[in-house]
Amino acid sequence: MENQETFRREVANWLEENCPPAMREPARPEDLYNGGSKGEFPCEDARLWFERMLARGWTAPDWPEEYGGAGLNKDESKILKQEMKRLGCRPALAAGQGLAMLGPALLEYGTEQQKREHLPKIARGEVRWCQGYSEPGAGSDLANIQCKAEDKGDHFLVNGTKIWTSNADAADWIFCLVRTDSEAPKHEGISFVLMDMAQQGVSVSPIELISGDSDFCQTFFDNARVEKRNMLGEQNKGWGVAKRLLQHERTLMSELSELAVGPRYSPSEVARRYLPMADGKLLDGNLRQQLTQYDMDAMVMGLAKQKAFEEGRQGMLDPNTTSFFKYYATELDQRCSELKLALMGTQGLGWEGEGFDSDELMEARHWAHSKILTIAGGSSEIQLNVVAKRVLQLPD
Repeated sequence: MENQETFRREVANWLEENCPPAMREPARPEDLYNGGSKGEFPCEDARLWFERMLARGWTAPDWPEEYGGAGLNKDESKILKQEMKRLGCRPALAAGQGLAMLGPALLEYGTEQQKREHLPKIARGEVRWCQGYSEPGAGSDLANIQCKAEDKGDHFLVNGTKIWTSNADAADWIFCLVRTDSEAPKHEGISFVLMDMAQQGVSVSPIELISGDSDFCQTFFDNARVEKRNMLGEQNKGWGVAKRLLQHERTLMSELSELAVGPRYSPSEVARRYLPMADGKLLDGNLRQQLTQYDMDAMVMGLAKQKAFEEGRQGMLDPNTTSFFKYYATELDQRCSELKLALMGTQGLGWEGEGFDSDELMEARHWAHSKILTIAGGSSEIQLNVVAKRVLQLPD
């Protein structure tokens, strides 16, 4: 415990001295550095912050040093996150599909050659990844994928399409589920491959969302080549890798609301800013009840995560618990956005133009963006099924 407190003081002091003030302000998604060959730093302070964190290995703090990380243990990594949150420090490198999803899967399933080839490039922000899972006919029923990889000896030729490929137009590589045995049951005959997006035979078409962004894309493969050395796990056994990676994705999504990213004010702060008070209380009893319930539920979520962390330290955590956190956190995030717009009244209707400040415009767009969170990474309905069957072990 004494060593942890010493480490916490060292981390806090280093962050205070090295994190630029501009990197301690809440950020919109476009204010973050995502890395990759197409990535650009939003400002010089963002570049400086990234370079300083990279030098410490803190872009991927819990990865081994030989793969670009800092080799922190679970307790140390948690302390770093806590101190960054306390000081409002933005992530130096956005926790996207490479850092938060593929990286942990590579550490678990990758060959030594795959780890040394891909992990340091992710930690250094040199390569940005996207995820090729869903297809027009395979969303929640993910095992129904039809994107085909034809075995050509030392490589595959991939043909088909993927949908809702987040940030595919900005990505350098894609990790992808492909069908390598059309005769096998649908959960079998699937392989997990890593593919260069810059090669001939890969094309991307962005999809405009209601938030005004085009984060989602449709990706097309026309005889795209994948070397067999870039297959993660065994051929026709990719479903197990895919499920494990989804657990990492659900963990990421459950933590999105805790990052120093997004709208500036909490619901309680919004209420104090926009609504009349009497003796420190909201006059509207209904909104007061909703606000109290949200604060209680957010506290429960935090305590549940702390419990899960301690169970994980003891090797007692059920990995399917990630479905609970993904479900509850994304539903809570949507409630938060709905509540804040209700508290803001007409000032919550701002989309662009005059009459609204930047925070108000950010709230409206975050509300629109929050609608995808209960679908992406496995819908809320899927998460409830997982919890019912694998955690609570309820009968069908």
